[in-house]
Amino acid sequence: MTDPIPPRIEFDSVETPWFLKKGPLLTAAGTFVAVAVLIIAWRHARNHGPQAPDLPLVSVRVPGQSSYDLTVHFTGAIIARYDVPIGVEGEGGRVLAVLVEAGDVVRKGQVLAKLNTSVIAPQVASLRAAVEQARADAELATADYQRAQKIADSVGALSKEEVERRRTLASTTAARVRTAEAQLAEAEARLRRTDIVAPEDGRVLTRSAEIGQAVTAGSPALFRMARGGEVEMKALVAEQDLPRLAVEQNVTVTVTGVAQSFAGKVRLLGAVIDPQTRLAEVRISLPKDPQLRPGAFARGTAVVGHDERPLVPQTALLSDDRGSFVLVVGADDHVMRRGVRYGDAQPGGVAILEGLTGDERVVATAGAFLKDGEQVRIAGGGKTSP
Repeated sequence: MTDPIPPRIEFDSVETPWFLKKGPLLTAAGTFVAVAVLIIAWRHARNHGPQAPDLPLVSVRVPGQSSYDLTVHFTGAIIARYDVPIGVEGEGGRVLAVLVEAGDVVRKGQVLAKLNTSVIAPQVASLRAAVEQARADAELATADYQRAQKIADSVGALSKEEVERRRTLASTTAARVRTAEAQLAEAEARLRRTDIVAPEDGRVLTRSAEIGQAVTAGSPALFRMARGGEVEMKALVAEQDLPRLAVEQNVTVTVTGVAQSFAGKVRLLGAVIDPQTRLAEVRISLPKDPQLRPGAFARGTAVVGHDERPLVPQTALLSDDRGSFVLVVGADDHVMRRGVRYGDAQPGGVAILEGLTGDERVVATAGAFLKDGEQVRIAGGGKTSP
């Protein structure tokens, strides 16, 4: 059985759809579709096609040559130049009064503290009375001898023996006066020593005297004072830096907690270097100033010369098992490791003593993330950072 033949369709009798008709609308739609296809293809090629490598961006500096001061730095403490201990000179006693405090400025002879005088004061009073009595007896004996001498010379009513006796008595009483006066002077000196006085002008550094405290000549010092109020810096300097300093050399000193700096001079260079620490003692004289308190921590800086070297940022310095180095960008924009030896940090950077001429392009930051030979891009279109 054969399949029936479908009826023939006459296309001429069917209307063509609008989207298949040729005309301006079809042309615009085709153009839109073509542009969309091109955009999609371009985006795909951009996202998935081969790309230029994303090079690290670095900033560089051409250091050149900079002039800077060569300095020696050291630390220490402020001390009294003449530290005078003050204690009991006599037999001592109990402290009755304390008249000054640490930090007070005192004058020579000023009373700092008073000791108990209950024992010595009555002795002094008794000896003063004894002196007065001895003087009266001596005056009476002397007058009696002089009268007897006149009578013997004019009338002869007194024997030579009587005159001699009265002369001896006058001499004896005069000697008693001298003895009593000596005893009084000694007692008064003991009484004066119950006053603890300042031996010189200066500033009180410490006070250990307390009211009621029993003290003797062997007791620890009751006060310590800076004679004349003079202070200085006691510092320790590294063995290799000691030959770079000289007596009378200017030093700038700063003290913890004090905003201003102080101008000092090297007064003394230590003659001995500690074999353990390899440090030597140096003394720096300083002006009188109430802000310079003994015991305060201090830093000193001495300018010992001048030099001219390349200065690079601290961040440019790197290190590995081979030593210190910087990264230098070559003409082809590839970084190269350059070993260096550096000195002290200066206001403009760290001085490079060996390894750079100053004309190189030195990577200023982030060098630790780069590899030797890696290609980089220079920030700022090749311009170097200041």
